[in-house]
Amino acid sequence: MERDYFGFSWVRSAENTSSTYAINNPADISVIVIYFLVVLAVGIWAMLSTNRGTVGGFFLAGRSMVWWPIGASLFASNIGSGHFVGLAGTGAAAGIAIGGFEWNALVVVVILGWLFVPIYIKAGVVTMPEYLKKRFGGQRIRIYLSVLSLLLYVFTKISADMFSGAIFINQALGLNIYLAVVLLLMITALYTVTGGLAAVIYTDTLQAIIMVIGSFILMGYAFNAVGGYENFVDKYMNAIPTLVSPNISASCYTPRPDSFHIFRDPLTGDMPWPGLVFGLTILATWYWCTDQVIVQRCLSAKNLSHVKAGCILCGYLKLLPMFIMVFPGMISRILYTDVVACAIPEECKKYCGTTVGCTNIAYPKMVVDLMPRGLRGLMLSVMLASLMSSLTSIFNSASTLFTMDIYTKIRRTASEKELMIAGRLFILALIGVSRLIPIVQTAQSGQLFDYIQSITSYLGPPIASVFLLAIFCKRVNEPGAFYGLVIGLLIGLSRMLAEFAFGTGSCASPSNCPKIICGVHYLYFAILLFGITCLLVLGISLMTKPIEDKYLYRLVWSLRNNKEDREDLEEADWTENADSESMDVEEDPEEVGRCRKAYNWFCGFEQKKAPKLSEEEQAELQRKLTDTSEHPTWRNVVNANGIILLTVAVFFHGFYA
Repeated sequence: MERDYFGFSWVRSAENTSSTYAINNPADISVIVIYFLVVLAVGIWAMLSTNRGTVGGFFLAGRSMVWWPIGASLFASNIGSGHFVGLAGTGAAAGIAIGGFEWNALVVVVILGWLFVPIYIKAGVVTMPEYLKKRFGGQRIRIYLSVLSLLLYVFTKISADMFSGAIFINQALGLNIYLAVVLLLMITALYTVTGGLAAVIYTDTLQAIIMVIGSFILMGYAFNAVGGYENFVDKYMNAIPTLVSPNISASCYTPRPDSFHIFRDPLTGDMPWPGLVFGLTILATWYWCTDQVIVQRCLSAKNLSHVKAGCILCGYLKLLPMFIMVFPGMISRILYTDVVACAIPEECKKYCGTTVGCTNIAYPKMVVDLMPRGLRGLMLSVMLASLMSSLTSIFNSASTLFTMDIYTKIRRTASEKELMIAGRLFILALIGVSRLIPIVQTAQSGQLFDYIQSITSYLGPPIASVFLLAIFCKRVNEPGAFYGLVIGLLIGLSRMLAEFAFGTGSCASPSNCPKIICGVHYLYFAILLFGITCLLVLGISLMTKPIEDKYLYRLVWSLRNNKEDREDLEEADWTENADSESMDVEEDPEEVGRCRKAYNWFCGFEQKKAPKLSEEEQAELQRKLTDTSEHPTWRNVVNANGIILLTVAVFFHGFYA
């Protein structure tokens, strides 16, 4: 008897596929094998050529990265397989408005590089919860944010990427999805566990190149299939399925009249423009400016100019998803209207295994049916690249959060080597959890990208508000920040749990969730939640004792250039020079066995301890790590390019408004 795994069969159904699979020929298989070999080669090279046996080396790549791998890694970390499936799917269902989610980042990455990262560098932190601990003192905010961030990784980023990767593998290979996912995770684990952030960034750079090249090739085939851009516009507006039901409103299967506009009606639009401008900016600030995955790449830069240049490169790359993902998804609706835009739940079940719609298969179906042999293998490599780059980034950053913010609370005297081992073991544990793909395919009418954004709308705004106020309002204190976070979380969870309980429904079968709870668009809900949290944080802070300036030097914007010594509100849990009798015993290479030598080499540990630095040397090293000075010429170059990027963002928003 055939078993199902969250809507996908262990083998492909005979109802919607032929007896032969799309990628089962020497040309495609050769391309995929070459891809894996190149990725492994780059990962191993990066693993062996970088310092990965220390906290700074493993988690921050020794703070030696230059701008171009940083920018490419920011893009690759952000663009997971969920983007290919989700953006194309939502584009097929509702038009180009979803591309505005990508273009919003052009503005926010400038805010990241020019406003947020300088404060993080001056604070000398490795993780975002560590910054809040230095800013507010105490431990409860740090633990809260660490745990919540790990849960968000599992329930949004990892789950969505694994689910979308499973869709593509199912469409292209007909493999046992569970086995394929495990094999992918094992490959990503090899260089993520051993190589640290440097290996992840360099492989991300390769993955970004593969993603862009492969996606442009598919875009060319797609536009050629519909006869150019103008024909594309006309044909999309007439892409109406032939199999319809009189019981279902025509608006459920007819393209929206505003399909080619980003800014839509504030009351009746599926993506209301105030939500897209303000609500999305709040979510983008949470993701781009306070999320460990993104900020960790910026903290690995050798200086602030490289941070800004990397952000600019990422911004320009974020222009592309509209053209290489959203437009092809809309073309897929034109080419396979009855499948991608299916309007009858029973028919949708035959095509893609879910009754709420089949827009999520828009991109993979076009790859399988439209691309010739060899290029199909390249496009599967593109999807695998997006999946692996996103997962490796999440694994490394999640490991950083666990090790530096949770494990150091459990083991205050842990040595550097012990922390490296704990971080690597946590990655393995997280990979084990990632094998359990949660049910996300029926959420938000089957549109994966809307699912991701809606979940972050319920949980992200309180975090964004606390970080913004922490940096730009020195009057905010720990009680205000903590209770604002907790109450904001409870409000967000009430909406999220209600949606899961009642279901988000679909156009053909609306949800029974009460309008007072689920009737507000999730982008408007993000604005409300952000505003409520800000008022709570400010109100409680004003009613409680302020934090003295001597504890805030270089932690808030108004005191960012103060040269006085800062007093810590609370003693650090762990420092890089922490003593430990159990783990840092010096080893004589001649006395160490072969197994121990192999273990040390695999993990990048030195056979002998590095010489202990004097207080003066430690102070000089700390000064370099927290230095945000820039060469005047390069500062002017990156500032000018930042202005150009913002101008480009305004132009594209205006052109497609």
